[in-house]
Amino acid sequence: MPSLPRIRTRRAGEPAGLPEVVAREPAELVGDGLTWIHLQAPTQDEAQTLASRFGWHPLDVEDVMSRRQRPKVDVYTDEGESYLFAVLHFPVYDKAIGRLNAGELDVFLGADYLVTLPTVELRPVSRLFARCEASEELRHNLFSRGSGRLLYEVLDDLYDYCFPILDKIAFKLRQIDEEIDEVTPRARERVRDIHKVKQEIISYRKIVRPQRPTLRQLERGVERFLPEELELYFDDIVDASERIWDLLDNYKEVVEALEDTNESLISHQQNDILYVLTIFSVVMLPLTVITGFFGQNVHFPGFDTTNGFWATIVAMAIVVFGMLGFFRYKRWL
Repeated sequence: MPSLPRIRTRRAGEPAGLPEVVAREPAELVGDGLTWIHLQAPTQDEAQTLASRFGWHPLDVEDVMSRRQRPKVDVYTDEGESYLFAVLHFPVYDKAIGRLNAGELDVFLGADYLVTLPTVELRPVSRLFARCEASEELRHNLFSRGSGRLLYEVLDDLYDYCFPILDKIAFKLRQIDEEIDEVTPRARERVRDIHKVKQEIISYRKIVRPQRPTLRQLERGVERFLPEELELYFDDIVDASERIWDLLDNYKEVVEALEDTNESLISHQQNDILYVLTIFSVVMLPLTVITGFFGQNVHFPGFDTTNGFWATIVAMAIVVFGMLGFFRYKRWL
């Protein structure tokens, strides 16, 4: 769902003509005693407003505004209303630089609310929010089961969105593998293709690896917000994360094997080129000796005659064919 435009506040002492404040209202859904607020890249004031409304710890607001957070889960039960704060990362393709980056999702989960604050657009979350907004039946089905179940639906859609990215990586690996099997003369160009796929796998692993233990913590922390019959649902999220990690491990091995194979093909091509150049040099060496000998500025039998010229040509031809025959006999050709 598209976010509302954000207009900068004109501060005291700044010249007139700058845009005035237009408050950006967070997208909010309410139903069955549950509230879901979704706001992309909140400002400091917006985060403080939400913190005052729900009673969040100031350190959590600081984490929301920070752009260098590792995945983590914090559960607050001592003061005020208990809630869970989680920082999760998901792969997002950045078209500007052409590679995968980590898209951060900050989540606040209370007994009667869920707040999702992504730093960049995470389409599965935006689409689920839009579907709940458009369909009262879907909103009732999700909201009536509690905030924990709603969080599960959000994470489930996000992890489902991760697998098509893996499918694209697998497709690229298959393409490279088929080209290697066909022995196409573009081994050097494949180096760039392999590097791009390898970079995607490395970036994906950097996103998934630190989040694996975090999901275990999330599974334990969210139990207080789930009915007993729904406690096993978050096992499915953990299993999805483990499947993604296993696939990435497999793809890592495949791309490294393809890289080694491609390097071997390049080495063989270079060896073939050196082999041809060596044969050519060896054949040309005696011809150079013959032409150098008969090119001396001295008189020898047949000097300055047509017969001498043709005798030189015949001698050179005999040497060439003799050496080629010798190489053939030795199976060097």
